[in-house]
Amino acid sequence: MAPNSDLRIAVLPGDGIGLEIMDACRAILDALEGRVGGYTLCYTPYRAGAALFSETGTDITDEDFDALGHADAILLGAIGDPTVRHPNGTEISPHLRIRTAFKLCTGLRPAKAYPNAPRRLRDERAADIDLVVVRESTEGLFHTAQIGEIIDDLEATEIMKITRPVCEQLFDETFALARRRKAQGGKGKVTCVDKANVFKAMAFFRKVFDERAARNPDIEVGYNYVDAQALDLIRRPWEFDVLVMENMFGDILSDLTAALVGGMGMAPCGEIGRDHAMFQPAHGSAPDIAGQDKANPTAMILSAAMMLEWLGERHDIDALKTAAKVLEAAVSEGFASGRVNPKEFGGPHGTKETARAVIDIIGETT
Repeated sequence: MAPNSDLRIAVLPGDGIGLEIMDACRAILDALEGRVGGYTLCYTPYRAGAALFSETGTDITDEDFDALGHADAILLGAIGDPTVRHPNGTEISPHLRIRTAFKLCTGLRPAKAYPNAPRRLRDERAADIDLVVVRESTEGLFHTAQIGEIIDDLEATEIMKITRPVCEQLFDETFALARRRKAQGGKGKVTCVDKANVFKAMAFFRKVFDERAARNPDIEVGYNYVDAQALDLIRRPWEFDVLVMENMFGDILSDLTAALVGGMGMAPCGEIGRDHAMFQPAHGSAPDIAGQDKANPTAMILSAAMMLEWLGERHDIDALKTAAKVLEAAVSEGFASGRVNPKEFGGPHGTKETARAVIDIIGETT
C-alpha cells in the first residue's frame, strides 16, 4: 500500500464512558493527522454492546460484525454494563467474539510509569516501570465461554484450551516485540508466565515457548509461575520487560500492572492477529461516571497510538509511525508538565480538558 492511502478504521464507541473517551480520542487523532500529514484515516462508526442489546436483543448486528473484517483496524471504546446480562448470568461481550472470529491471539498490554502519574509503590525504582504483558486472547480458559456448562445446578465445568499454532504465533510475535524494544533501549527479555508445575496444558505452553525461544537466541528468557509472578510484580516490577502468558492469567496480571502505574485509566491494549487488529483501553465502561466528563481518556489515547504504530508497520507508512511517537510523547509531556492531570487521580481535568491539553501539546511540538 502506498503512503497517503486511505485507511479504514471501524469505530466501536460501545457503552458508558466508551462514548466520551472515543469522542476525545477522535478529536486528538484528527488534530494529529492534520499536523503530521502523509496519511488519511477514514472512520466508520458501528454500534455494539450492552445498550444495543437492551434495545434490540443483539449486541452487534451480523452485517456490522462482517464489516469489521473489511476495516484496516478496529478502534473500540468500552463495552458492557453489569446490569445487562445474558440469561446465564454473563455480561454482554461482543469484543470477545471479535477476538476469536478475527484470530486476534496476541493481546499487548503495556504498563509504563509516566511522570507525575500516581505510583502505588514507594520505591523510587517504580519510576522505571516499563513492561508489556502479552496475553494470549483467543484460547486458554476463555475458550470455554462457548462450551462451559452447569450440570443439574450441582456442578460447573470449564475447559482450558492451548494449541500449538496459536502458541507459535503468540511466542513469535512476543519475541519480535522484545527485539523491537531492545533496539530502542529495552531489556530484551521475555518471561514465560505459566503454571507448568501443575497443569498439563501449561506444561505444553512452556514446551512450545522453549521451542520458539531457541529460534531467538538474541533475546534473554525467563520463567515464572503465575503466583510467583504476581508477587514479583509487587516486589520488583522494574526488572521485567515482556511477559507472555495464557488468557486468564493475562487478564488478571495486566490489571495488576496497570495499578502499579496509576490505574485502569492508564492501561492501553492492542489485540493483534495476522490479518486484523483491534485497539482499546483495557478498562470497562464505568457506567457510574458515564456522561459526567470524569473519565480518564489516557488509555484510549495510548491505544490509538498503538494503532497508528501497527498501521505504520503493516502498511510501511512512516508518517503513521511518526504520528504514533508524537502522540505518545504528547501524553508523556502532558503528565510531566501537569497539563494532563485527570480527575481519576484527584486532578482537575475531565475527559474533554485532557484531550484539549494533548491537542495543544501536539500543536506546539509538530
